[in-house]
Amino acid sequence: MSYWLESEHPPAPRPTLDGARIADVAIMGAGFSGLWTAHALLARDPSLDVVVCEAEHVGFGASGRNGGWCNASIGVTPGELARRSSVEAARRTQQELRATVDEIGRVCAAEGIDAGYRKGGVLRIARGAHELAAAREGLRMLERLGLADDARWLDSSELAERVRVADARGAVFDPHCAVVHPGRVVRGLAAAVERAGAQIFERSPVTRVLPREPGAPNARLLTDHGEVRAETVVLAGEAYLSQLPGWRRAVLPVYSLIVLTEPLSDEQWAAVGWDGQECLSSHRLTVDYLSRTDDGRILFGGRGAPYHLGSRIRRRYDHHGATHEMLRRELVGWFPMLDGVGFSHAWGGPLGMPRDWMPNVWHDREQGLAAAYGYTGQGVAATNLAGRILADALTGIDSELLSLPLAGHRSRRWEPEPLRWLATRYLQAALARIDDRARRTGDPPSGRSLAERLIRH
Repeated sequence: MSYWLESEHPPAPRPTLDGARIADVAIMGAGFSGLWTAHALLARDPSLDVVVCEAEHVGFGASGRNGGWCNASIGVTPGELARRSSVEAARRTQQELRATVDEIGRVCAAEGIDAGYRKGGVLRIARGAHELAAAREGLRMLERLGLADDARWLDSSELAERVRVADARGAVFDPHCAVVHPGRVVRGLAAAVERAGAQIFERSPVTRVLPREPGAPNARLLTDHGEVRAETVVLAGEAYLSQLPGWRRAVLPVYSLIVLTEPLSDEQWAAVGWDGQECLSSHRLTVDYLSRTDDGRILFGGRGAPYHLGSRIRRRYDHHGATHEMLRRELVGWFPMLDGVGFSHAWGGPLGMPRDWMPNVWHDREQGLAAAYGYTGQGVAATNLAGRILADALTGIDSELLSLPLAGHRSRRWEPEPLRWLATRYLQAALARIDDRARRTGDPPSGRSLAERLIRH
């Protein structure tokens, strides 16, 4: 279990769906996507009968295991989104995401959720000369899109005044990021939607979703012991959507793993110099992300665990000894003054990666189906935006949110096995080699390798 869920007293178990139920909206998944959708629906129309079915317990998936970043981003960068759509569409999407970071803090305060919300921004650090080009290009991208008014470049000495990271050559500071305690957020959000009238069933894994048949009033959400018939069934299972018949190639379940230190002493924090609440990351292709917990620990997360043939998800995959050990070494590489620091927790879990890195947020009124999934590890804030988009679509509100590129987007499916296993394993190994070579030689990645072209986002 993640630190986020372990550190809070769990609520009493909720009932299991047993028998038939009729509702206005049935939602698969009691994580951020499903719960933010339920919250937004009931805010727009309190008379709606909303039912949520969860395979395990509230927050079991990525919503209870992530790095705590509430960040204004999706899997696709603003520059790539501009290339795929338009500069104006990319700008509006980024502005909505920035507003969403603040919206989550506002809603949590209004609902009485002790979210641990601390908005300190994010530092995207160039660790080594080979990362300088990518860091500076990130700032130039924001400038080209007119989004750099409150972002700025910090040279190595300015950065050291905020945090002392080994071999840091500079960083882009972006204020549009907060840290949260995701366990408190997801559990508090569940309680809020129940107060608003929704019903959540736990230990009720969805086995099939059936669209509305011609002439029938409802779509159907089926579990082992019951079903919900509803005008709209919402798929909000993220990586676990890949386990549902008919949807196995909708997302690729890629594992992200995390390690957490013991609480640091005052002397250790003084040596690190990380007095603010900024989130940290570098420009490694294989991804790393760091944050501070409110009880004085450092969280370090990243990729590295292998993809499993057939998109298999198993609890034992949440722990991968080699990757967790690599993350511990990397943390000490960032902060050599913490050599010998103790680690209290290690966990992980699958995130949902769509074929084009773009979240899928759509509503098919004829079939009675809707969906919100595919955040590629960037969902803590984006799920709130997706939930509000779906709520507007389902309740017939003609809002500006429905004109965003996310709204109505449906990614092409992943390739069948064993092609996706071969491709994913190749990419995982190739990107790790590119990162290692860049670190060793000091030369930045060329951007021209097959692996880099395939992951362009």
